[in-house]
Amino acid sequence: MKKKIVLGLFIVLGLFLITGCNSKTEEKSELDKIIEEDNYIVVDVRTSEEYSESHVKGSINIPYDEIDEDTDLDKNKTILVYCKSGVRSNKAYNTLKSLGYDVVDLGAYDSVKLDKE
Repeated sequence: MKKKIVLGLFIVLGLFLITGCNSKTEEKSELDKIIEEDNYIVVDVRTSEEYSESHVKGSINIPYDEIDEDTDLDKNKTILVYCKSGVRSNKAYNTLKSLGYDVVDLGAYDSVKLDKE
């Protein structure tokens, strides 16, 4: 009888390990989907001095306080914004949203998981 119980436990454990310990399916984040679609523009909303020190590869620099109705970005693309701490990117996010852009606030530069230069 003990052998059957031990054998049953090994079978259950084996199935658990084969199917994976985590029963949740891994879903792509919103950002992963945007990056995969390659239909985005990264905007660094820090000062030009901060941008020149280091920035996300391929990003453009538009300081947050210069974003207004004359800002000319492609409205068919998702705009990804970031700054040093997340405060200015939040302001830029709100401004761009009010201008009709599809925007994602990446927050603080140090937490952005995109290539940097």
